[in-house]
Amino acid sequence: MKILLVGNYVPDRQHSMQRFAGLLRDGLLTRGHEVRLLTPAAQFGGGGNKWAAYADKFLAFPRVLRDAAQWADVVHICDHSNAMYVSHVGNKPNLVTCHDLLAVRGALGENTDCPATFTGKYLQRWILRGLRRAQQVACVSSATRSDLLRLAGNDMAARSCVVLLGVAPSMRRLQPSEAQQRIGALLGHRDKPFLLNVGSNLARKNRDGTLRIFKKVSQKFDCDLVFAGESLSPELKKLKTEMELNGNVIEVPQPDDATLEALYSGAFALLYPTKFEGFGWPAIEAQSCGCPVVASASTSIPEVVGNSALLRAPDDETGFAEDVLKLKDAVVHEELVARGFENVKRFAPERMVNDYIEIYQRLCAQNGN
Repeated sequence: MKILLVGNYVPDRQHSMQRFAGLLRDGLLTRGHEVRLLTPAAQFGGGGNKWAAYADKFLAFPRVLRDAAQWADVVHICDHSNAMYVSHVGNKPNLVTCHDLLAVRGALGENTDCPATFTGKYLQRWILRGLRRAQQVACVSSATRSDLLRLAGNDMAARSCVVLLGVAPSMRRLQPSEAQQRIGALLGHRDKPFLLNVGSNLARKNRDGTLRIFKKVSQKFDCDLVFAGESLSPELKKLKTEMELNGNVIEVPQPDDATLEALYSGAFALLYPTKFEGFGWPAIEAQSCGCPVVASASTSIPEVVGNSALLRAPDDETGFAEDVLKLKDAVVHEELVARGFENVKRFAPERMVNDYIEIYQRLCAQNGN
């Protein structure tokens, strides 16, 4: 089968989406399919200008996509934020993976901590129209699919399904010595337990809440907090200083996969009080590396982790701190690690790739290919 994967615009630095497209491409290639991963080229917007980037994505790229689609048996748009490209693939069987509809909901006035500008509101409505036109939409969680049916219409029920994400096979539990070798210098060679938070400064990621939870924990447990991902915003840095946490909070900006794997493997626990998620990839990555998860009982997270993590309402900061402190009991800690390893079996990349191949075959059959 000839499969055209449509990936994300690289200057947007959507690392998780790039990882998903790469993981899917590699899995399809190992099964003998012909695969092309096509992304918009940075002809005008490489310098970060929003309008030049729009020219790259919405003026230059559609022509490239129309030509490339002629080669394919099926076109898979790997991120719903590119759903508007459906109108440029002609009569080819097509599929869109929907990771979340939080920005769409925000543009429609719902409270998801995703406020939209005037142009942002137009863009999110354009995305929703694209999802409605797709031949098939694969949602990464039942929570996301529920949002799709509510916002795009119940007629999407027959054209949508849930395909859980797969965790990268490179994410595995490292021996303590190997983890320390990779991250020791980044953490100042401290011989101290640390909590890990992975993500960005988006309001829905609740990093201010993470700092407040850590403050409570640190009063009873001598540990550090590591923020991996986007560097802390000036507002968060100010909050950290006001809470007198400067000596215990470490930033690891934009870690590569090898560093992230070592952080997960070395962490005492993943502290993940996110408010809104479409899936919650860090929780599964952490569990695959033997890191216990303390997370929010919000949106998709309970579906993704089940009983393999300690869950609290996002605003229950005292409860979060209590759960972290429970993990000081070695028996409780190792029990949660074991549950995590069992849970991640549901997210094998081979299963995800097989699910998508079945969808491709069905779409091609429907189109008479």
